[in-house]
Amino acid sequence: MNAVGTRIGRWRKFMNPASPPGFLYIVREPMQEAGMPPAVRPSHPDRAAWMAHIRWQYDYLRRRTGWWDDDFVPYLNLMTGTEIFAEAFGCVVHRPADDMPFALACVSTPAQAAKLRVPELSTSTAARIFDMADELRREFGTEPLLRLADLQSPMDVTSLIWDKNTLYGAMLETPEAVKELSGKVKRFMTAFLDEWFRRYGTTVVAHYPDYVMERCVSFSVDEVGAVSPAMFDEFFADELNELSDRYGGLGVHCCANAKHQWGKFRRLRGLRFVNIGVWSDIREVAAAFPSVLHWHNWRPEGPVETWGEKLPPDTRIVLEVWAPGRAQAADLAGRLAALRQELSPGF
Repeated sequence: MNAVGTRIGRWRKFMNPASPPGFLYIVREPMQEAGMPPAVRPSHPDRAAWMAHIRWQYDYLRRRTGWWDDDFVPYLNLMTGTEIFAEAFGCVVHRPADDMPFALACVSTPAQAAKLRVPELSTSTAARIFDMADELRREFGTEPLLRLADLQSPMDVTSLIWDKNTLYGAMLETPEAVKELSGKVKRFMTAFLDEWFRRYGTTVVAHYPDYVMERCVSFSVDEVGAVSPAMFDEFFADELNELSDRYGGLGVHCCANAKHQWGKFRRLRGLRFVNIGVWSDIREVAAAFPSVLHWHNWRPEGPVETWGEKLPPDTRIVLEVWAPGRAQAADLAGRLAALRQELSPGF
């Protein structure tokens, strides 16, 4: 088995809730060090430049695998943004020159939301994502993993389609109207994901962060930071459980200040991975999600050889660490490999 295959196997093992404790590690270098060309923001009128940037990135990620030894798996990244599903429902997309595109809300009342129809996938704006992925598959074959398109939860997409100035009031005053729109988003998203997994297989790289998963789906669930735990149960829990059941498991990224929802996350069916974007103590997150693999942006102090003392026992953790340059990244990765071998001999 080659290095990439070995790494994919390690991710499969760690995503299993029955797997033994330990850690995976991703060592990053600054993209300036990598010589990254100026960023090309997703913009379908400039598809050629967009595709060229995807190819550059994959070539870098593939070569990076040989520069230092960590658990990173190279992938083809379509670089989609949060706008893709809202756009399919008719939202205008704003495309700033220096940032990612984003959708502009297109409804503000229950009556307007009721008029929206579930788009036909093959004729929707989302179809171009499949066109691009198919083009990359023809060029690179089936060996490279594809990174999932950006996936916000159905309610998070609803919060992009429905103007938030009136959405929160509607969640209290006309909740069925909000749920109806979220249900439409979920039906469209299900059609998208069914087609994605049919075409490209069930071993993919999550939309964020970039971990490998098999028979699982990942979502950003950020809007929960602005609602109560009771509203989580009413608007978010059922749709996330249904999607987890359909695709075999669930990974959750949350960059909102949503510690009050951790208990709700923990009760989601099939939860296999969490990434808490707001910085939290590594032991606190591990205690909150004892049987779930979680990704932690590692900010340790002291020599690498002492980091094992800081890791929570009996947990499975992904450590993301940064090095100032390529040589330092290689050295750091080697030290982490030795530490893992010390803590988990034969892993």
